[in-house]
Amino acid sequence: MLERNYADVWEALAGTIPTATALLQGTVRRSWEEFESRSARLAGAFAAAGVGRNSKVALYLYNGPEYLEAFFATLKLRAVPVNVNYRYLDDELAYLVDNADAEVLVFHSSLGDRVERVAPASPKLKLLLRVDDSADGAGIGESYEAAIALHEPAPRIPRSGDDIIMVYTGGTTGMPKGVMSSVGSGVDTYRTTVPAVLGLAPIETTDGIVAAAQQLIDEDRPWSALPACPLMHGTGMGIGALPALTFGGCVVLLEGRGLDVDELWSTVERHAVNSITVVGDAFARPMLRGLREGPPRQLDSVRLILSAGAMFSAEVKDGLLEFMPGAAIIDYIAATEGAMGYSVSMKGAPAATGRFMPNPGVKVFAEDGTEVKPGSGDSGIVAVPGSIPEGYYHDDEKTARTFKVIDGVRYSLPGDWATVDADGSIVLLGRGSQCINTGGEKVFPEEVEEVLKLHPSVEDALVFGVPDERFGQRVVGVASLSPGAPAVDPNEIVDAARAKLSSYKLPRALVLVDVVPRAANGKADYPGAKAIFEASLSAASSSTSAAASAGSPPQAGQ
Repeated sequence: MLERNYADVWEALAGTIPTATALLQGTVRRSWEEFESRSARLAGAFAAAGVGRNSKVALYLYNGPEYLEAFFATLKLRAVPVNVNYRYLDDELAYLVDNADAEVLVFHSSLGDRVERVAPASPKLKLLLRVDDSADGAGIGESYEAAIALHEPAPRIPRSGDDIIMVYTGGTTGMPKGVMSSVGSGVDTYRTTVPAVLGLAPIETTDGIVAAAQQLIDEDRPWSALPACPLMHGTGMGIGALPALTFGGCVVLLEGRGLDVDELWSTVERHAVNSITVVGDAFARPMLRGLREGPPRQLDSVRLILSAGAMFSAEVKDGLLEFMPGAAIIDYIAATEGAMGYSVSMKGAPAATGRFMPNPGVKVFAEDGTEVKPGSGDSGIVAVPGSIPEGYYHDDEKTARTFKVIDGVRYSLPGDWATVDADGSIVLLGRGSQCINTGGEKVFPEEVEEVLKLHPSVEDALVFGVPDERFGQRVVGVASLSPGAPAVDPNEIVDAARAKLSSYKLPRALVLVDVVPRAANGKADYPGAKAIFEASLSAASSSTSAAASAGSPPQAGQ
């Protein structure tokens, strides 16, 4: 029999490989038995607060064992785990808690000041659980560890593959939208795709998954996976943690909360990690630089480098494979709304940038609804069938726009545009919207523009992305001042926005212009804004060069 729910699979694994390590971060090590027991007691705490089927449990956490324990505990009760970006400030946090109908908020105490300001205006919240990570170990909410200690394990109950996980991703208004996916679709995906990667026979049942985990341990090759990116992102959970846990592996987590490549490579060496998950060049370029400039490393254990969410350049892939010649790099083209395809790079085989083999059934449709013919050079939007989400929470209109039935098949159309080569591979062109992808983070221009315009001197603003070697794109913009407004430094405008926006959304450069370009109907002219921005940079560069050649220092603001 196949139980198509992570909670069922993980409970079975805990009974079969109880002493194997499931979670590891620094000096904290959780066996599979401890992982299951702590999660069951945490589920007991949730249940005591009134959490049940379809209740929403929001995880406002940095990477840590607690994230995965709370995720497991939520699924045990058939409740819905909800990711929360730990960079969110008050307005974003309040919106998500309300939009998700969250009844529980699990958070690190270092984020408690935001929770303390938001919680009183969030009447749906029944329980605040504080994971102490600050020196005082106090603040709003109940202690996470105390809740585990005080409550009995929640009894095991029948569950379904139709139970829901909700992943919040950006929406067209700039505020995030909850993408609802069935738990069973994830279990099915890993059951059918992971065995081939691990050199295992095909698997049809939960007993087969458990047997495969035992086989890996018996053969002294247990799966150890290190998600270098945040678990609160789809990439960190979806290709980093969940596949490894589903096959009885160990999730190894970094202690640092930024990318410290020395810590990463030292952790890989120390724990013989065999799978690393990253978000394209934003992670991979610094990692490669660390290998080239740092001490020699013993990396024979690494067999897989997995990536999704941002562009992963061919030269960076090739560079990493020089240090890990026995590894394979699997680069996914995927969104929360569906996985479109992948590319595989190995030592001696040319790597590719933005070129993928489509998953079964994936098509590319032109704007007129016809399928793009391979080799035609025509572009279209990528459509994904099969194990795709149910839709967006509280947004029927966006669900209808993104999930469509074409010729009797239900597809997800996340918004990625591509061409199709003669061999059937798809070449990614980018999102059709103005969404900015900076290091895997989605930034929607409208949200940033509205905050910039809150400055008393700003009349109008447009924000967009420009290429960046490490992060794929960086956020920049143009702004105009209100008539009669006093002169203001662009940096002051950006600084004023810090109280309302997460740091990754702030423009890295802002150019003041006489008039922000818009069409006659008032719609934004992004190409015109980009041209003005680039011309301004070019003029500033020329002025600086001329001043330097004349022996004069550049003027302030150049």
